[in-house]
Amino acid sequence: MEVLVILLSGLITLISPVGGVSDRLVESAIRKQLADVEQLQVRIDNAPSYQLIQGKADRIRIAGRGVFPLEGVRIEVLEVETDPVHLDARRLLRRGRTRLVQPLRTGVRVVIKQEDILKAVQSSTVLDRLRKAGVSILNDRDSRRQAQRYELLNPQIELLDNQRLRLQVQVQEKGDPAILDIFVESGIEVVAGRQLRLIDPIIRLNGEAAPENLLKSIADGVFERSDLRQLEKSGIIARILQLKIANNQMELTAFVQAYPSHPSTHLPHHSPTHPSLTTNN
Repeated sequence: MEVLVILLSGLITLISPVGGVSDRLVESAIRKQLADVEQLQVRIDNAPSYQLIQGKADRIRIAGRGVFPLEGVRIEVLEVETDPVHLDARRLLRRGRTRLVQPLRTGVRVVIKQEDILKAVQSSTVLDRLRKAGVSILNDRDSRRQAQRYELLNPQIELLDNQRLRLQVQVQEKGDPAILDIFVESGIEVVAGRQLRLIDPIIRLNGEAAPENLLKSIADGVFERSDLRQLEKSGIIARILQLKIANNQMELTAFVQAYPSHPSTHLPHHSPTHPSLTTNN
């Protein structure tokens, strides 16, 4: 959501006092925010067109295919559609910063393919983030401290049918030649549009079933850490409308709303940012 607000802020700066802004100029501004993008289309709906100078748009639609928010991280499909948008254009021109005048409501659809997930998790940047994420879902502080000593090797991910996925990875403690093979398979369901719950998870360590307390700790950690209500302290409400895993891809549709009163919606148009979403065909 912050990405969208920043892009809209950049949109306002493209407007001259006597003219309007074209879809192509906005498309160019969005491309500059991404590491790469294969296809991108932008459409701004406005009546009358002079509203853009006032920081207003009736609707903005963005459709991308082959979107790279980060180097080596590819999203197959990214679609964004807003309700009416109203930014503080005067504040932007005066201070170089903008804010929302009214709540910004947005629908998002993301699709990511299995082969793209696999390429992403095999990069050193994403592997490090995965390791930190794995550490963070452990509820016990001593377990988190011990897990930080380990590195992830050769990750493999499969998106199965029926809302299930499979992960295989090797873990090695720094300075120790011994390697631990980890196998994880689980279903995933969305709870109340804001949390993820593991369904019938299976975890094997070197071929042996993981202890029940470890299984429970991981399941509880995923449920707690995925709670989208954590975003509300930043002035953002997000709800997952659908999460679908099938045909070697993952599809996510979501609703996001940002409120104008929170400092996180007062953003400089020069802020570097990298959107991270997932999409479908």
